[in-house]
Amino acid sequence: MDLIELVKAAVFGFVEGVTEWLPISSTGHMLLLNQFLTLDVSEDFWNMFLVVIQLGAILAVCVVFFGKLNPFSRKKDALERRATWTLWAKTVVACVPAAAIGIPIDDWMEANLGSPFVIAAALIVYGIAFIAIETVRERRASELAARGPRGGRHFAEPELPEGAGASALADAEARIQTVDDIDWKTAIGIGLFQVLSIVPGTSRSGSTIIGGLLLGCSRTAVAEFTFFLAIPVMFGASALRLVKYFLSGNVFSGTEAAVLGVGCVVAFAVSIAVIRFLMGFVRRHDFKPFGWYRIVLGAAVIAWFALVG
Repeated sequence: MDLIELVKAAVFGFVEGVTEWLPISSTGHMLLLNQFLTLDVSEDFWNMFLVVIQLGAILAVCVVFFGKLNPFSRKKDALERRATWTLWAKTVVACVPAAAIGIPIDDWMEANLGSPFVIAAALIVYGIAFIAIETVRERRASELAARGPRGGRHFAEPELPEGAGASALADAEARIQTVDDIDWKTAIGIGLFQVLSIVPGTSRSGSTIIGGLLLGCSRTAVAEFTFFLAIPVMFGASALRLVKYFLSGNVFSGTEAAVLGVGCVVAFAVSIAVIRFLMGFVRRHDFKPFGWYRIVLGAAVIAWFALVG
């Protein structure tokens, strides 16, 4: 068994675990990393590995949010269990658009839109979108605050610390404060935005977060729903890719099985830390830093590949 290949797999697992949940495009980062660090595997195995490594990240969501997502918990009463089943139903329904559109064109997208320049363009465009959306939300919240206490509205709203910034005000003004408040229409709308993530570099989490913000969700609500959406989407994508891999007559060698296993385990461990970090981050900050990161990375990718030809 080649130790070097296992180390490479661990690096890919680390990148997957970090970038899958931050709105900066995991597939884009994995494809870019492959330009500099290449696994010694067949093309079929690499294409399968790129998707199936996400299973480790999926398991991390199930672990971190087990209490929230478990409808059989004895700690929940009948109403809470019903709410959990409803959340699962909204999650599954929100995944239908991506499945209906993404599965038929999966092979075409893989063959035609995996170039560094497509990834870079998507990184930059979505980076600008994050900054623009957060700026508009904060400006609107500041204008409402300037008109009087909480914009002159009279119903109960979250209390904010004195001197709270525009970012906190914008989130407090959101129509949907928690993931349980997401209605069916909003869930389906977020699912439609998820379709945009079929283009490498856009980011599945980036697409759904942008959609959620535009549809009136708080950062915490849309971040949680994005995590939950990942479970059926990524499980389905991984299962589909494995089926295609084996139906093509492929089998795992001992090294390939170890490479996939190491990648998934590292992605799982890193994902747990990143999910917890992001949930703490969005309670205090907006998504602009990720927007700026995407723009800088996209520009660097264009510059690098323009120079190396």
